[in-house]
Amino acid sequence: MIQNIAVIGCGTMGRGIALVFAQFGYSIELFDVNKEILNKSLSMIDKDLDKQIRRGLINLEAKETALKKIIPNTKIESILYNTDLVIEAIYEDKDAKLLLYKTIHQLVKPECIFATNTSSISITELQVNIRPELFIGMHFMNPVTIMKLVEVIKGHATSTETYEKVIEIVKSINKVPVVVNDYPGFIANRILIPMINEAIFAVYEGVASIKDIDSVMKLGANLPMGPLELADFIGLDICLNIMNVLYTGFNDPKYRPCPLLKKMVAAKKLGKKSGEGFYKY
Repeated sequence: MIQNIAVIGCGTMGRGIALVFAQFGYSIELFDVNKEILNKSLSMIDKDLDKQIRRGLINLEAKETALKKIIPNTKIESILYNTDLVIEAIYEDKDAKLLLYKTIHQLVKPECIFATNTSSISITELQVNIRPELFIGMHFMNPVTIMKLVEVIKGHATSTETYEKVIEIVKSINKVPVVVNDYPGFIANRILIPMINEAIFAVYEGVASIKDIDSVMKLGANLPMGPLELADFIGLDICLNIMNVLYTGFNDPKYRPCPLLKKMVAAKKLGKKSGEGFYKY
């Protein structure tokens, strides 16, 4: 039975994953090597719970109970041996992820499940040599506290038992698991990010203004947020990383990242998190 969960990386996704599991009674170890980022993450979790109180979704007691379930830590070497599930949510770099798994593998019990929140990297490539039968993809959507979907991705060697346990744990936190085969970008980002990339090409080619492109897609396709505004929300660096994974994985020119996207990332105009992307914040 899964009860003790370690979440590695406390950016937007990591802290959201930790909060959701804590609110459903799981014991959470939240790790990040950067103490400043970890403290900021805990502050954001506190604010998120306050928002839920204001909206009447929880009471003060529920907030305090959830916070007590989250133990922050900057030293991965102190991860508890009795951890049942590790969820990795660090940045999208295959080599960094593999190095992390190798370290954790030596610290946790043999039956501990490894899950990655990667948004595009092959699960089969990530599970090589690190208890592959216990390795799986759990791709949460942002914001984690609101979005119901979790893409569950089986690698080539993922066991049926591991897959069934992960399906159940996703259901236990009131999320909807959708089974996806292991192809670059899975489903959500294989469809979403190329659409964003095409919208960026429309800006690059001068088809219309940023605002008008977003207006067309909101009013004409009934999207809650225009693709360029959404790119800013996701982070242009993340969009570029995913396009590169698709481009390399499929070897198909239709996934070529727009030169404007690459230029904006090089200029550190990453969207909302940097204060400027296609819009200013």
